[in-house]
Amino acid sequence: MSIGLPIFAFIFGWLIQNFSIAKRFKTFCAVGLARCFIPFIIVYNMLFYQSGSMLLILFSFIASIVVYMVCVLRYKDRLVALCASYSNIGWLGFPLALLIFGQPVSAAMIALYVGSSIFGNIWAIYAVSDVQPQRSDVIKKIIHAPPTIALCIALVLRLFSIHTLINGQWWLLELYAFAKFAMVFAGMAILGMWLSQTRVNLQDLKHSTQVMFVKLSVGAVLCAVFYVLSSNLFVQQHIALLFFLFCLPPAANIVALETHYSATGRSATYIAAGTIVSICTIGIFALLYWLF
Repeated sequence: MSIGLPIFAFIFGWLIQNFSIAKRFKTFCAVGLARCFIPFIIVYNMLFYQSGSMLLILFSFIASIVVYMVCVLRYKDRLVALCASYSNIGWLGFPLALLIFGQPVSAAMIALYVGSSIFGNIWAIYAVSDVQPQRSDVIKKIIHAPPTIALCIALVLRLFSIHTLINGQWWLLELYAFAKFAMVFAGMAILGMWLSQTRVNLQDLKHSTQVMFVKLSVGAVLCAVFYVLSSNLFVQQHIALLFFLFCLPPAANIVALETHYSATGRSATYIAAGTIVSICTIGIFALLYWLF
């Protein structure tokens, strides 16, 4: 994937924010990402499953829990811990992972996204709420989450062996290529629009840098342990991608959940500052990866 596409999409989003169409365009991109492009890519990659994907799902889920627990102990703040542990894989992680590692990591990123989404959909309601949410609300959120629906669709299609009938079909490959293009463009455009209207100060950046250091430290330990314990070649080949997971910023939908459940928007500053720090961290990571 050319580096020009995500850069162009980011600049496009930054500039279009000044026009009246920006709000509708952002909504259109967000809905397209959450309900169309990412679910389609999940279904595609789960249909044409690669060995080791379940291990990556498990790693992503466990890593999110560990980061959350460490940050709760460190900062005594559930919202800060959620912002550290629930990463923006869908809007930012996918485009940059494809840019840094190339197209072969699509299946691995899908697995990591699924694990992180399961954690986020389970725990975000609790972390952003002032009171303990009802168990039924949590279950309902999980059931209606796009990743859960996509996984169920993939499972049904596999049970009926649909993947053996459509494997290699030109129209399916074209749809998959378009979905990846649309995902990169929409994700980076949303990021550009979002950052263009959010202001952060030096203290916010310092705090996010400290949180990033904690995440990277936890990530280094978990990746080392996972690499030693796992004998799966697919997992070992993607160990750099696993560490990349800890470089990502907070998931952007955390602020929407916070607004809905506690009528506050404190996480918006964490997300904006975390995104800026994350982009710098990913830039350093990409440079080191390409050099060594």
